[in-house]
Amino acid sequence: MADIFERLLKNYGPIGQHRERAHGYFAFPKLEGPIGSRMKFRGKEMIVWSLNNYLGLANHPEVRKADADGAKEYGLALPMGARMMSGNSNLHEQLEKELAEFEGKEDAALLNYGYQGMVSIIDVLCSRHDVIVYDAESHACIIDGLRLHPGHRYVFKHNDIADFEKQLQRATQLIEKQNAGGVLVITEGVFGMAGDQGKLKEIAALKDKYQFRLLVDDAHGFGTLGKTGAGAGEEQSVQDRIDLYFSTFAKSMASIGAFIAGDRDIVDYIRYNIRSQIFAKSLPMPLVIGNLKRLELLKTQPGLKKKLWENALKLQNGLKERGFDIGKTDSVVTPVYMKGDVPEATAMVMDLRENYGIFCSIVVYPVIPKGHIIYRLIPTASHTNEDIDKTLEAFSITKKKLDNGEYKVEAIPDMAEVTGKRFDYMLEKPKNK
Repeated sequence: MADIFERLLKNYGPIGQHRERAHGYFAFPKLEGPIGSRMKFRGKEMIVWSLNNYLGLANHPEVRKADADGAKEYGLALPMGARMMSGNSNLHEQLEKELAEFEGKEDAALLNYGYQGMVSIIDVLCSRHDVIVYDAESHACIIDGLRLHPGHRYVFKHNDIADFEKQLQRATQLIEKQNAGGVLVITEGVFGMAGDQGKLKEIAALKDKYQFRLLVDDAHGFGTLGKTGAGAGEEQSVQDRIDLYFSTFAKSMASIGAFIAGDRDIVDYIRYNIRSQIFAKSLPMPLVIGNLKRLELLKTQPGLKKKLWENALKLQNGLKERGFDIGKTDSVVTPVYMKGDVPEATAMVMDLRENYGIFCSIVVYPVIPKGHIIYRLIPTASHTNEDIDKTLEAFSITKKKLDNGEYKVEAIPDMAEVTGKRFDYMLEKPKNK
């Protein structure tokens, strides 16, 4: 008989295999100080482009006061127990009511976490007879929910409506053949890696031709898109055709929790059957109070979204003017696509951090194909013109180094060697071409 732990420890996985060098720097880094566009990393001030604090609410004075007042009055324990048993309150229900009204839906149900919530929603909606059709670049929470699904599922090429209809036809034919079940379509309002909006309008239009229900994960669209900030459905004028609208509080609201909104009957069904909420403690009162304040500011201070978009467009236009490829983003999420291998990407990240004070997230193989690098920049309403200008200049300089082969090194130094040293002294000389 094999030992489970022994098997696991022989293969730490595609990311875990680099843990000894990556930990504390590339993986599990520690950003310190008040949340904002500039924070401390390993004792140095960094311009931070890795936080989904889109509207800058994390340290808004009214938000900080609401959080503090809620904690002072109620503590973190109240309410005790799950919502269904003993953890409900008027404030929980008020937040649900306001979220539903904001999204133009009849009802909404609170969820403790976005990731957990999406996994559970798929589980509660679909039986073994139901078929799920989903976008190939769906978030991990959707993929994990699909893993729990005992029935069939069909994936369509990312934002490819022709392929979507093809998979929808397959799903419809299977349902008709087995004479049981229905079809659930899942996509995203904004895809968080590439920043492109899901084609909600085109997908919704096919409801006139096929029978299916539409579930949209709009984690990155909520608060950032649409005239009022209600998200990608509002932006594309199809909010009324989205059957279930899902979002998290972890991004524009800079908090914890999530919600699902839709027709009252189906939301009530979810409320009474979703296992991750029935068997889990209710959201603590300070979080509910803080989220009510955040939602109020989101609705009443449109200047926050306006400033976010001013910063996002300045950053995106600046990158394009300098010849950078930012793909097809039509949201504030700003990917920067480059060519290079993992060592080069690692060296460039270290150079940006150590010599230019720029902290951003990087995506390399095995998340994306070998030879490609994606820098994912998240602009917020808190960033300044100086932050953007310095970042654009740093990217121009380091991109030139990348193209010239200056980051082609035999091995990246151990993280311990980085502290207190300038990175350029540790680079090996470029190999002769």
